[in-house]
Amino acid sequence: MFINREQEIDALEKMYRARQAEFFVLYGRRRVGKTELLKHFCKDKWSIYFIASQLRENDHLRQITEVAGHVIDDPLLQNITFNDWESALIYFAQKSQDKKLVLVLDEFQYLCEDNAALPSLIQRFWDEHGNNSKLFLILCGSQISFMEREVLAERSPLYGRRTGQLQLMPLNYRDAGSFFPNYSSKEKLEVYGILGGIPAYLNRFTPQSQHPSKRTIKQAIIEELLSPHAYLFDEVNFLLRMELRDPRTYASLMQAIAGGATRLNEISQRVGLEATNASKYLSVLRELGFIKRDTPITELAPQKSRKGIYKIADNYLRFWYRFIQPNRSLIESGNADLVFQQMIAPHFSDFMGNIFEDISKQYIKHYWKEKIEIAPKQIGAHWESNLEIDILTENIDGSHWFGECKWWNQPVGENVLDRLIEKSNKIGLPWNENSRYILFSAGSFTDSLKERAKKEGILLLSPNDLF
Repeated sequence: MFINREQEIDALEKMYRARQAEFFVLYGRRRVGKTELLKHFCKDKWSIYFIASQLRENDHLRQITEVAGHVIDDPLLQNITFNDWESALIYFAQKSQDKKLVLVLDEFQYLCEDNAALPSLIQRFWDEHGNNSKLFLILCGSQISFMEREVLAERSPLYGRRTGQLQLMPLNYRDAGSFFPNYSSKEKLEVYGILGGIPAYLNRFTPQSQHPSKRTIKQAIIEELLSPHAYLFDEVNFLLRMELRDPRTYASLMQAIAGGATRLNEISQRVGLEATNASKYLSVLRELGFIKRDTPITELAPQKSRKGIYKIADNYLRFWYRFIQPNRSLIESGNADLVFQQMIAPHFSDFMGNIFEDISKQYIKHYWKEKIEIAPKQIGAHWESNLEIDILTENIDGSHWFGECKWWNQPVGENVLDRLIEKSNKIGLPWNENSRYILFSAGSFTDSLKERAKKEGILLLSPNDLF
């Protein structure tokens, strides 16, 4: 299923229409949808799509010769195999002198495993041949650290050659919800809370043959996450092994964060590391996008702030480290129902609380025009001792929005609004005519709060409003 990605396709199409050669770098974490994006882009174009694997260079050259033979009408390709990557690339550049040819080298990191000099070779090829053709060369990779270090970094031979680059990010909550047209708005948010915005993971929760119309979230969790043979049961370990040589310490750090340790000292003590060493490991996880460090939006120097807290950035990782990893023994011994009933269900609302805050921030960031005509410049939160505001924005006109998010089953009432007003007054930020209060509820709102919201211009948003 190909969902959204209109902006990414439009950017590629614009480059394709240009007369000159193009050198594009696409990267992103495993399963985020890079291959589907590129196949969708290439489907109606003269293109060679080659996906590498962990093979020797001779095997890759033989395979790309065969693939090219199906695309380029040249009898020569039926009788030869490219001897090296330089001759292959020069051949493709010559064939694209008069007509744009799209050449995709997917999983580029595997091509470099058997030839570490390949980036230097491509740099020389591009300077001497590729740049003078109509070739549209796309290097794509799933190993983020490799692509940033060996392709995009200043020390890379390829630095300065690319004409465009994109790190493909997971889908936002609304696009993720498009996978589940039969789910309610709240159920769509719950699935996003479990899986995040990775298309391959979302596809696992879509209706299967045994549930052709709809299966419950409970059924999907048991079948796709709580089965030792399921695709999503051990996916986290594949992710870590792809990016990290020795993932054990990194896994322990994420386990500590998922278990409630959010500050550096708490995390380091739980894992048994010195704070300085833990900080280095955490920096690597931040660079990979697995975790994030949040500071209050009101902090003037966030990098130096002692109020910074660590969170797991990806919902699937959050869920896995919160519920799957601690219960692996029970799951592997066939107690999936027990784990769901006693370990997941009683704590799921609490788990969704922080995620609902993230979803609400996404709504303000991407869809603010639907409700308010003032653009937010910064979106974050505020916390200090005995005072926490879930959402706080600084808008381009100097106004602020103060928000509270409640993943409750019972209706949200005026007491929540009163408390939010009280907390916002303590911060002492300026108030103007476009400042306002916003309440997000996973359920509903009391009638008295609805009446008051109309009179005072309070914005009330439920899951249906978010979609």
